Amino acid sequence: MNSGSNELEAITRTERGLTIAGTRITLYDVMDYARASYPPKLIKERLNLTEEQLNAALSYIEANPTEVEAEYQEVLQTAAEIRQYWEERNREHFARIAATPRKPGKEALWAKLEAQKARLASES
Repeated sequence: MNSGSNELEAITRTERGLTIAGTRITLYDVMDYARASYPPKLIKERLNLTEEQLNAALSYIEANPTEVEAEYQEVLQTAAEIRQYWEERNREHFARIAATPRKPGKEALWAKLEAQKARLASES
């Protein structure tokens, strides 16, 4: 068996897209880290991959850049559409929750939460 067929066996197509065989990790996960200039050792540790799995993923991406990039853009588009759908669907529900009166005796907790939100907003 040559290295090319091993590479094909290490990458499978699932309903999630191109995936590292035996994992739930997509090539798009690996691409995100690689594009952010993470070193291979750190990608391997973050995604809990073996050296062989990471090498197979990086080799596949390098050998098929057009295919992988096109599918990656489709995945991003689908994710954006799904996010928008659920935000619209839940908008009224979240508004009802926000309008619900707070339980008595929890004022100190709410004040602490609001202070943390304000601190985080000022840091960004």
